[in-house]
Amino acid sequence: MSVTVLLFASYADALGASSLSVDLPAEATVADVLAEIARLPGSELLPASPLVAVNQRYASTSTRVSPGDEVALIPPVAGG
Repeated sequence: MSVTVLLFASYADALGASSLSVDLPAEATVADVLAEIARLPGSELLPASPLVAVNQRYASTSTRVSPGDEVALIPPVAGG
């Protein structure tokens, strides 16, 4: 199955794209998505546990993903 991974700010800069299509096995989870992203060049610049949303809802690493889902990796935000 394929999901779209949306990358923002420093994540997009590190991986050189604002979105990626990731192929995963059936019954994959957010953890599987993160593992695939971790294999890409530039991923060493990303935090080990980013904030993640699936279809615009915050998700944990155990959240299952389905074909066509949109998975967003959200960089940390600091305020002042």
